[in-house]
Amino acid sequence: MKHALETLLAAALDTLRQDGLLPADFQPTLQFERTRDPAHGDWASNIALMSAKAAGKPPRVIAQAIIDALPANDAISRVELAGPGFINFFLNAGSRFAAIEHILKDAQAYGSPNIGNGQRVLLEYVSANPTGPMHVGHGRGAAYGSALASLLRATGYVVDTEYYVNDAGRQTDVLAISVYLRYLEALGETVAIPTRAYPAEYIIECATALVARDGRAYFLPYAELMKDVLPDSADDGDAAKAIKEAHIDSLIARVQDVLGAGYRTLQDFALDTQLAAIKTTLAAFNVSFDAWFSERSLAESGAIDLAISRLRERGHVYDKNGALWLRTSALGDEKDRCMVRDNGVHTYFAADVAYHLNKLDRGYDLLIDVWGADHHGYIARVRAAIEALTGEGDKFVVALIQFVTLSSGRMGKRSGNFVTLSQLIEEAGNDATRFFYLSRAPEQHLEFDIDLARSQSAENPVYYLQYAHARIASIFRECATRDLSFDAAAGLAALPSLTDAGLTELVKRLDAWPDAVANAARQQAPHQLAFALRELAQEFHGYYNTNKMLVDDSSLRHARLTVSLAVQKVLAHGLGLLGVAAPERM
Repeated sequence: MKHALETLLAAALDTLRQDGLLPADFQPTLQFERTRDPAHGDWASNIALMSAKAAGKPPRVIAQAIIDALPANDAISRVELAGPGFINFFLNAGSRFAAIEHILKDAQAYGSPNIGNGQRVLLEYVSANPTGPMHVGHGRGAAYGSALASLLRATGYVVDTEYYVNDAGRQTDVLAISVYLRYLEALGETVAIPTRAYPAEYIIECATALVARDGRAYFLPYAELMKDVLPDSADDGDAAKAIKEAHIDSLIARVQDVLGAGYRTLQDFALDTQLAAIKTTLAAFNVSFDAWFSERSLAESGAIDLAISRLRERGHVYDKNGALWLRTSALGDEKDRCMVRDNGVHTYFAADVAYHLNKLDRGYDLLIDVWGADHHGYIARVRAAIEALTGEGDKFVVALIQFVTLSSGRMGKRSGNFVTLSQLIEEAGNDATRFFYLSRAPEQHLEFDIDLARSQSAENPVYYLQYAHARIASIFRECATRDLSFDAAAGLAALPSLTDAGLTELVKRLDAWPDAVANAARQQAPHQLAFALRELAQEFHGYYNTNKMLVDDSSLRHARLTVSLAVQKVLAHGLGLLGVAAPERM
């Protein structure tokens, strides 16, 4: 209905521009809101107050002119001028239930307003380093990115999703030597694990699998391996930190030297094993990607050198002390950033610049990256690099995901302070985990209440929503069991005569659903859908508790069941966008 009113108002403003009452170039944003008091109509607009200055006339004069210029429409019973210049629209009885008819016809189309108009979006999210299992923090980014992709696709965007695989750089070397030491241990050697290595159980499992596949192919006595390796330190402090880093770097160099070509084989095995585990976890979480992009491929394909070459051509880089620097400070960053170190090695930043250039070269209109909140300071430098390369820095958007903490409940398989996403899903359930992640804005800290997520009560938001959907399904099963009829067409015809308590507010929620979806997409805020669904479920539970559904009066029964069916369809659509199941039974 709101769209129809916008069309009518736009036509009236066109008439006023043609008549010279408004400037020809005056294009105000059309604003409507539902009235709180039925005595003031169903919808109200403040367009006259917004137009008065441009017209040079009092708002009430402009409001009356707009009312006089409105095209006739059967859905509107009357239009009134109110207060300082508000325009109140009163709908006829049948029009108030137009949303229900649209929902029953095609709920997905009803809740999928086209605001994207085919814009191509590349959404990159999760992108956790393949050096270990996904933890609860990664899960929040996974839930957000997956829901955002569904939301944008539903609203007219063409979305590709991508996982950036960090399979290059020092952390992959640390992974490789961590696995190698456990590999030697599995073959009977007594080893010391470096303080900077990955010590967790999954490393041991990976090493055991490597032994099972390749046997003693990479074996070297531990004592021989450690020849000329710098010592480690168990102390704290800056001096000890430097010692620890030097130790693991020298160990990496030693393993690379003694294994030769076998080092890459071992490293790939470790990376592939961890990436396979990540993919398994994501699949169990109903998260999938259109592409998995290898960081290593950037260097191997020459993409990093290409990006640097383009920057040099545009005069954005300079040499200093043997290193290459990008003038990001001239484009909004706090200081310039190093692209190539004085030893000739590319920085992580150089790879990120090349990756985002690659994205834009693929023809996307918008790049959305989902990052952890600790990467906030990285945004300006990447945007500056994109601006330097393409002049399209405004195409780059970052959603920051705040940290997650766990409150209450005991994790059955928790090990130390590290909780994997798989463990959380096992404890709380897939639907509850996903919905709890999406229950708050991503930039807000989230305290995940495991006990609440497992509870079957109205306080558990996902249970509350799913129960509303299942309750409606139960009503229709009981209707069939009792051999009572249901006719949706008859229900639609009977709606204008309904005077049920709570009906008006319930229908308002249904009518507002397309706007809720559109606003959530514009603001890239799936949590707004969770909030809108909770309000709809709340209104339905209240309506159900006040009004008996399966009454003997067939006309009344048809009408109430029609309302219930519309609610169920919207709940299913919304839960589906969030990646949460809509069960028929609970």
